[in-house]
Amino acid sequence: QVQLVESGGGLVQPGGSLRLACAASGMRYNIKAMGWYREAPGKQRELVAAIESGGSTSYADSVNGRCTISRDNAKNTVHLQMDNLQPEGTAVYYCNRRTCGSGVTTDSWGQGTQVTVSS
Repeated sequence: QVQLVESGGGLVQPGGSLRLACAASGMRYNIKAMGWYREAPGKQRELVAAIESGGSTSYADSVNGRCTISRDNAKNTVHLQMDNLQPEGTAVYYCNRRTCGSGVTTDSWGQGTQVTVSS
């Protein structure tokens, strides 16, 4: 069973930085991608950044250039470095693991970590 635990959220002033971490446990096979999503009050959950099993990365247009996703395979962790945060970045950030096996795609989620950008 997959378990994802996020950490690193908090309160930061506009222009500040945060580094989120996602510690993963459980199965390590059939992983298609790891990603970070966020859900702001009253809005749908949206993709922030993702890293594919082969290492390619993708970012939402709204954060491109200000966020970097990375992974440490040895520690089974994924990080999201967020710089120049703005108030619209306030949201609960969720770690996601997508696996694909026998034609079945499965998403696993962490419990989320709150990020608040405010002066």
